[in-house]
Amino acid sequence: MDLTLRTLAVGIIATAAMDVWGVARQPLFGFPRADYRLIGRWFAYMPRGRFRHASIKAAAPLPWEHLLGWCAHYGIGIGFATLLVVWAGPAWLARPTVGPALLVGLVTVVAPLLVMQPAMGAGIAGARTPNPTATRLQSLITHLVYGAGLYVAGWIIQLSNPI
Repeated sequence: MDLTLRTLAVGIIATAAMDVWGVARQPLFGFPRADYRLIGRWFAYMPRGRFRHASIKAAAPLPWEHLLGWCAHYGIGIGFATLLVVWAGPAWLARPTVGPALLVGLVTVVAPLLVMQPAMGAGIAGARTPNPTATRLQSLITHLVYGAGLYVAGWIIQLSNPI
């Protein structure tokens, strides 16, 4: 399996781990699952010149937003996996280590806290949500789960097809 396919697989598996966590956290902590339909709506408004919303939930729904949201979610996950491979080097795929994977997971929490949440009306780091501390904590945990998913995915790919 070449470098591109390995990186793609790592990104998909790590993002799927994040989704499994999203399902598990609802009964464990009462925190709702992410609504990727709203991410899709946010992206769908961009070609129309609208990048910020007072409330993305109040914005009119657009065709294909649910599919677009899921595609964006996995595309971003693959993009962050690519950053890991570029930063840690392709050798990381031959012998994955937990440190770089968790660090990438930790750093990626900047995207929702400082870009997505403010642009979608939740404020910087979820400041306008009903419980900003819970929002921040769940974002952090979710992205650390993604980082752990990067590490586990790296090992799965490496063991199934050694370089």
